[in-house]
Amino acid sequence: MDEKDKRASTAATRATKPLNPKTVKTHPAQEGDKEGVKSKSESVLLEEAKSELQKLAEQSAANLDGWQRERAEFSNYKRRIERESQLLHEYLTGEIIKKYLVVLDDMDLALKNKPKDNEGAAWAEGILLIERKLQNILESEGIERINQANIPFDANLHEAISNEENQEVESGHIIEVVRQGYKIGDRILRPAMVRVAR
Repeated sequence: MDEKDKRASTAATRATKPLNPKTVKTHPAQEGDKEGVKSKSESVLLEEAKSELQKLAEQSAANLDGWQRERAEFSNYKRRIERESQLLHEYLTGEIIKKYLVVLDDMDLALKNKPKDNEGAAWAEGILLIERKLQNILESEGIERINQANIPFDANLHEAISNEENQEVESGHIIEVVRQGYKIGDRILRPAMVRVAR
């Protein structure tokens, strides 16, 4: 093989041999194009990620707002149910206790005229203890007496049975509570019967 044939064979081998990308040198303009394409795709991905993050932040804020509203509504509902339950309890207790107030009135009248002698005094003490027990039961159920004398007359709490002249009590004030009144919470079970000074 002469020199000319060797050169032709080497050129043919080079032409059919695949190129190694590490050894192939590219033009600087071509490398810049690759970086430009790469930086464009990175910026597009970054923008998409920012957009997705913004959407997730908005959805998270909406979920938090909805959760807080639901929690506030549930809290209001719970308070309303507790209040209604308390009012129902007071109403039922009041309706039952009203039936026994007449018995307490009779006991009060009996104790105003209690006997003074030895045998009768011991009996009266027993009745007084029973009355105190009944009063303690009423207080434990939240029932209060409206029995103050020498305070201004209040039509919401009192029922006037007389309007009298009295030098010791100021005009418009209560002289005496004739029959006890009772209330539970803000609800009047029975107004107190009173004598009022004119």
